[in-house]
Amino acid sequence: MSLPGGRVRVAVMISGAGSNMAALIDAGQAADSAFEVALVVSNDPDAGGLAIAAAKGIPTLAVDHRPFGKDRQAHEAALQAGLEARGIEVIALAGYMRLLTPFLVQRWEGRMLNIHPSLLPRYPGLDTHARALAAGDVEAGCTVHLVTEGLDEGPILDRQAVPILPGDTPATLAQRVLTAEHALYPRALADFCRARIITS
Repeated sequence: MSLPGGRVRVAVMISGAGSNMAALIDAGQAADSAFEVALVVSNDPDAGGLAIAAAKGIPTLAVDHRPFGKDRQAHEAALQAGLEARGIEVIALAGYMRLLTPFLVQRWEGRMLNIHPSLLPRYPGLDTHARALAAGDVEAGCTVHLVTEGLDEGPILDRQAVPILPGDTPATLAQRVLTAEHALYPRALADFCRARIITS
């Protein structure tokens, strides 16, 4: 099955091992996928996910943030140049650990997705699993949302719940939520890109 207008060209941005990135690459290589991962970008040249992406045949771009010091916008300008040069249409953040400035967020408004390890709007920010356990919640989960300038505040695209089990620790819960992320993110990104193709 081929899609009218072709697949949406996606860049995945990572800072570490890139397990969600790998799930997105694999989904994008399916014959009927609405998207393809055309580039993997990292702020850390030593990020383990870059080697995984290269082994899967995906072009990579590493722009080390450290030489830029505190000038985050200058670093993002270098990233932006690489994204534009490769014809990227949508960005998927997957464990990208740098706070983004309005420079990049505004340029990709409505075209930048993120996955967060909680059922937003509950528990934006860090330590989501410990916070869910401390609150006595019966379920946790993950959320794919559009990125805006507010922390984890963008429109929600999809969520997947994970039950909290007796004896769960933040570590055991995190592992189950991560497994759910690997299913949710490719599905949510595919739905988002399919809608872009239909309306373009």
